[in-house]
Amino acid sequence: CMTDNRVRTVVEVRHAFSKFGGNMGTEGSVAFMFRKLGVLSYDGSADEDAVTEAAIEAGADDVVVYAEDGAIDVLTAPEAFETVKQAMESAGHPAELAEITYRADNDIAVSGDTAEQVQKLLAWLEDLDDVQAVYCNAELPA
Repeated sequence: CMTDNRVRTVVEVRHAFSKFGGNMGTEGSVAFMFRKLGVLSYDGSADEDAVTEAAIEAGADDVVVYAEDGAIDVLTAPEAFETVKQAMESAGHPAELAEITYRADNDIAVSGDTAEQVQKLLAWLEDLDDVQAVYCNAELPA
C-alpha cells in the first residue's frame, strides 16, 4: 500500500479480510513466505531453447517453463534485474512483462468455497485506492 492516511488504509484492508472470513496479521508477519525477485515473462510462442540460452548467458538465476501453455519466466536477483533485462533485449528477446515482484516460496492449493472467498478478497483488495500490489500464495483453480 501507498497512502497519505495509514489509519484509513489499515481500516479498509482489515475490513476486506473480515468481510471474506480472514484476519489481518501484524506488519511483516508473512513476509518470510515470499521472496523478492526480478521476472521477465515470455508467452508460449517464444523459442524456449533460445530464451534459455540467452538467459544463462545474461546471468539469470533460473528459467521456468510452464507446461500448460509453454510460457517462460526468467528469474533474477533484484540487483541483477536491469542487467539481465538489457542483455535479453540485446539478444533479441524483449520480455512481454518485466518487473521486480514478490513470489511465494510455497503455494497452497485452495478449492471450492475457500477458493471463491480468496478470489473475492483478492479482487476487493486490488480495487482499494491505496493498494499498489497484492501478493498471495493461494493456488486457485482456473
